[in-house]
Amino acid sequence: MTTIHKSGDRKSTEQPTNDIISGTALSSWSRQQKLAMMAGFALLGLMLAVSACSKQSPKPALVAVSSPASTSTAPAIPGASATASPTTAAAVLPKPAKKTPNRRPANITYSDANSGVSFLYPRKFELASGEKAQPQLAGDLPMNFVQPGGVAVATVALPAGSYPGTDFASAFFNVNMNRAVSEQECAHFAFVDTRNADGEAVDAEKVKIGSTDMDMTSSFSASSIQQAETQYYHSYENGACYEYVLGLGTTGYGAKDGIEPVNRDEVFARLRKILATVKINPAEELAAEHGAGGVSSGKE
Repeated sequence: MTTIHKSGDRKSTEQPTNDIISGTALSSWSRQQKLAMMAGFALLGLMLAVSACSKQSPKPALVAVSSPASTSTAPAIPGASATASPTTAAAVLPKPAKKTPNRRPANITYSDANSGVSFLYPRKFELASGEKAQPQLAGDLPMNFVQPGGVAVATVALPAGSYPGTDFASAFFNVNMNRAVSEQECAHFAFVDTRNADGEAVDAEKVKIGSTDMDMTSSFSASSIQQAETQYYHSYENGACYEYVLGLGTTGYGAKDGIEPVNRDEVFARLRKILATVKINPAEELAAEHGAGGVSSGKE
């Protein structure tokens, strides 16, 4: 009986010991498990943070790739190079020069090497020289030298339609030259001044045209339908007598309706402007410029 009691006591005493060991093991595992779980959560958080940083890192990488292509130290701005390059090109390229229309001069210069005569005349006027230079005004217009030997140099005529609605028919500026006339004879004219009603000769007038002293007389003739008025100017230069003739022809006034008389003073004023530009140069100098023999020319 005693032995059984002792063995039962051993069993009862051993059971609490095992329970204590298993409880201690369970408590120890639970703490490790908690630490592992905490470490796992920490690792997971670290991985999430690294993943978030890796998603944002390509943005600065793109800027870093584009920055070496620019040589400027200024920060690269998207679209700045595309906007600046046309402006820079426009600043560098020179502006095209404005084309100015080639306007032809209003006046033309006439010069004759044989006579030494030169003058300016309007471009719209018609020039004739040499044999064709003898003007026509109610027929052939004779020269007014006291000696024969005169030569026609040039004639400039106004356009026929210069004065529409008037009796204007023609007007011209004519140059003649006579080397057979002396300086004293050059001051006289072969025809009398027909403005004198008695038909008596009238002494020539002394006038100054530009810087040249000249002798001047005039002539007038008329018929029932035509009128012709001329002014003669003489000057002696370069060993010759030069004659300048200003002529005006009219027709139709009083014979046709709606025709008004032309302003004669205005017409002669235009012709005297040409006369004021006349220059007489030594024939030798002009011949050297134009070549031996001399030529007549109109230059712009």
